[in-house]
Formats: sequence, C-alpha cells, structure tokens
Amino acid sequence: MNPPAFQRALDTLRGILDGPGVRPELELEDMPAPRNLAPYAAALSGSVYRDDDTEIAMGRLIVLYDPDGAREKDWANGFRVVAYIRADLEPEIAADELIGSVAWSWLLEALEPAGYAGVSGTITRAVSESFGDKADEPSTTELELRASWSPTGDDLAGHVAAWCEVMCTTAGLPPAGVASLPDRPGGTGR
Repeated sequence: MNPPAFQRALDTLRGILDGPGVRPELELEDMPAPRNLAPYAAALSGSVYRDDDTEIAMGRLIVLYDPDGAREKDWANGFRVVAYIRADLEPEIAADELIGSVAWSWLLEALEPAGYAGVSGTITRAVSESFGDKADEPSTTELELRASWSPTGDDLAGHVAAWCEVMCTTAGLPPAGVASLPDRPGGTGR
C-alpha cells in the first residue's frame, strides 16, 4: 500500500495521462520508474511532434518519494522531481552562447507558479557530424536539459505542466494558445 502523499501523486499523474491532451503536439505515456532512487517512484515519458509526425523533442519526468526524504535528503514534503528533456535545435540557435542560460530560465519560469526548492541541473548542447558512408547526412544539433527539484506544495500537476511547457519550448513551439507566425507569405511557420 502506498503512503497517502505518494498515492495522491500517482492519482495526479494518472489524471494527466487519462485527461485531455496537454497540447496536440505532445504525447505523454506512463513508463517504468527507476527502483533504486527512492522507496516510491513513478515516471512519465513525453514526445513532441511536428505536423509531419517527426519527433523534435522527448523527455522523461520521474517523481521520487521518500517518507524520510524531508529529514534525510532535504526534499520538501519527501518528494523530488527529476526531469530530462532532449530537443533538436536549429544550428544558429545551438551556436548561441546563451542558449543554456535561456533554457534554464525557461525551466525556472515554468516552475515558479508550482513552487519549488533545491533546484539543480545541467544543460548540454551537442553537434553530431556524420563521416564515411554517412557523410551525406546533415549535421544535427540538440539541447539536453537535466534537472531536479523538490515541489514545495502537495499538488504535482503544476510540475508536470512545467516540464511539458519546457519540452515544447525547447522544441521551438510557441507558448500554449499562441499561434506561430508564417515563415513567409503563404508559409505555414514551424
């Protein structure tokens, strides 16, 4: 039997998975949680797709709960959220020295309404070049965000929403409810 606080977290995650989609470009799924990080854990995976069904971002969100975590690990309410996001980037955006700081600010701004403590993480930009028989393949650039934080409240819905929003933002989508401008007259935008 799960502790009541963790059961509420599971119910929140199930409600998000079973509810209306967060955004049409975003697919969320339940996934197995790691077993060795905390006595109780749950996890979601997510993917962001373009109109042509090309995946442009993916991520994982792990919710950890340790009833003794508040005392032993400095986890507010015994919870810790671990997030991973990987998104394709346009080469000129990946070349910007500030993209790491900007992506980190996206995370903090998205988490602000939900309430968080003890946030930490890393941002990595990667360029992949192909050689030999793959020399004709174009170079790719991507951003990886790895972060963890402790929710300061009991409701995890805002933390899942923040992760979803940052995943969509790193994929280059406009904020929810905002339409993209076309690239050119008659264009369709990104």
